[in-house]
Amino acid sequence: MKDFFKSLKSGLFGFWDILQLVQNMGLRYFGFRIWYEFRRRTGILKFLFPVNLKEKKIIALEEWKTIPVNFFFSDQFPESNFGQKFPDYRALLKRVEAIQQNRFLYFGSKWFDVEDWLTNPLNGFKYDIKKHWTKIPDFSAQAGDIKYVWEKSRFTFLYDLIRYDYYFGRDQSKTVFSQIGSWIDSNPVNCGPNWRCSQEITLRVLNWTFALQYYKNSANLNDQLLAKILNSIYQQMLHVAENIDFSRIVVRNNHALTETLGLYLIGLLYPFFEESNEWKRKGKSWFEEEIAYQIYEDGAFLQFSMNYHRVVVQLLTWAIRLSELNNETWDEVIYDRARKSLIFLQTCQDTKTGRLPNYGNNDGALFFPLTDCHFRDFRPQLLALSTVLQEKCDYGNGPWSEESFWLGLNPDTYQKNIPAKSFQISVFPNGGYYVLKDRSTITFLRCGSYQNRPFQSDNLHLDIWVDGENILRDAGSYQYNTDAKWTNYFSGTASHNTVMIGNYDQMRKGNRFIWYDWIKKSEGNWREAKDTTIFEGWFEGFKKLGRTIVHKRKVTKVKGAFHWIIEDWIENAPEGILMHQIWHPHPTFFEKFTINAFQQDEKEISLSKTEGWYSGTYGEKKLAQRIVFSSAERYIKTVIRSKIKDKISNAHFINTSVFP
Repeated sequence: MKDFFKSLKSGLFGFWDILQLVQNMGLRYFGFRIWYEFRRRTGILKFLFPVNLKEKKIIALEEWKTIPVNFFFSDQFPESNFGQKFPDYRALLKRVEAIQQNRFLYFGSKWFDVEDWLTNPLNGFKYDIKKHWTKIPDFSAQAGDIKYVWEKSRFTFLYDLIRYDYYFGRDQSKTVFSQIGSWIDSNPVNCGPNWRCSQEITLRVLNWTFALQYYKNSANLNDQLLAKILNSIYQQMLHVAENIDFSRIVVRNNHALTETLGLYLIGLLYPFFEESNEWKRKGKSWFEEEIAYQIYEDGAFLQFSMNYHRVVVQLLTWAIRLSELNNETWDEVIYDRARKSLIFLQTCQDTKTGRLPNYGNNDGALFFPLTDCHFRDFRPQLLALSTVLQEKCDYGNGPWSEESFWLGLNPDTYQKNIPAKSFQISVFPNGGYYVLKDRSTITFLRCGSYQNRPFQSDNLHLDIWVDGENILRDAGSYQYNTDAKWTNYFSGTASHNTVMIGNYDQMRKGNRFIWYDWIKKSEGNWREAKDTTIFEGWFEGFKKLGRTIVHKRKVTKVKGAFHWIIEDWIENAPEGILMHQIWHPHPTFFEKFTINAFQQDEKEISLSKTEGWYSGTYGEKKLAQRIVFSSAERYIKTVIRSKIKDKISNAHFINTSVFP
């Protein structure tokens, strides 16, 4: 927000950029941001969110236990032999032992020693708890990435303690309540970084709720402790309710979904709060409205991110399951978009590993981690959603079923091993995704225009999977608050398997998450030939170089073989700037595959191996090989094939003529 207004003041945007921002985001968005910033700077928001509030007498422990509200495991867990089938919990034991020593796993990938709630473990910066939340910026060079402070305060580590308790029979309630109490004591109402983001607040409250329900009969829970926790939950959700317009008007992505659902669920599960009925009513209506807006008709998600779409899947699962347990229903749009989301994500999913392309922003979000499956494995969440929708799923038995178990679901009721289709063409026109599954391969392309805010400049990116290995992959996201060098690389065209003209992105980068010159014209389709399947797509972009520049891509996949031919054309680009075709291969790519590129006259283009980077999880980057083919011409044809020769992959009859 601060950078946005600083840019306006300095004139970096210019008149046309401001006009474009208004056109893209709408007058309501633009006007609200200005009004919100005015209230923040003048202290109006600080006045509206007071500190040093007194505790209220809410409800006694014994009375709270009798509230007629059903949770996932209010009575008992569903019958399941899960614990006997998958007894290996060495990783869980390691994490629980670490928690006891104030050591936590961040974003599913890196360990940090963190004793308090205010220190960024990456750089040692400690926030001033006396500062009102309106005075704390999301982005600060001195403080570093605020997500490293928020991560522990989400309390996702509670699920490890609860799971350990259940499977090993060792009461963790004292540790759980100690951690919650410590947070409350260290984070006065509306002060410090952990009151800065309403989504983070909502997640914390939902995770506390899960723990409270599990330990409601614990000897370590008494009236005094319950009052302390309930008062904090109340104040946190009061904050969310009072600030909800920011998420619903300005942010309007998974933040709005989390917060609106949170209001509904807290209103449902804590009916004794004074505002519960209002929160529940408004939260339900707003959540339905946001789902209808954010999940497209084809099941794709407006954030163009597999990880963020999984966030929505978990929210939908909680929404449907908890309403069902309490004899409530949602508008049909909730069930419709949930089913379509399931179809979309499973279509893009590698069946061997459960993973999806590392596509779109990936901030490490996994709100309710209830299994020991790898962070990138989507099977636990998709199985739970399919089960709550009473849909059959073909994952078979495995550790991914544990999440369903904790939500009071039994996948065996609906699960049926359905033979996977060996050949499937899928098109998701609203989201702009094109997927081909051919035996053990996935050919995944993104070709779309934007009606909603883009997060990456990556049109006509191509992902290829072979037998569970992502042989040509997306470089990932790395980190949101870091040097411009890294944000530009990971969000820009250079980190994707597509084409650049010179060093120019397909769209023009603004501050932080802002892009200009949105791609508004694009088209794609699949068609079948006798021995091949062909994708053809195009978009109009690179407007900083010219107004009518078009990138066309044709991908020909030989049926039943590890053999692809990729052709790229650039039209109307200025002379004298090289065309670069970029690839990010898996480290073992050259052990199993060859890649060769040619000009239109069939003259081979030399392969250039350059420095690239790969981020599999948030905050982590590794040096990786990047392949670049460059040409002064406006056409490049690249052939990828397996080193294991077979009759089909040696075919020479494929028509690779220029775009019709």
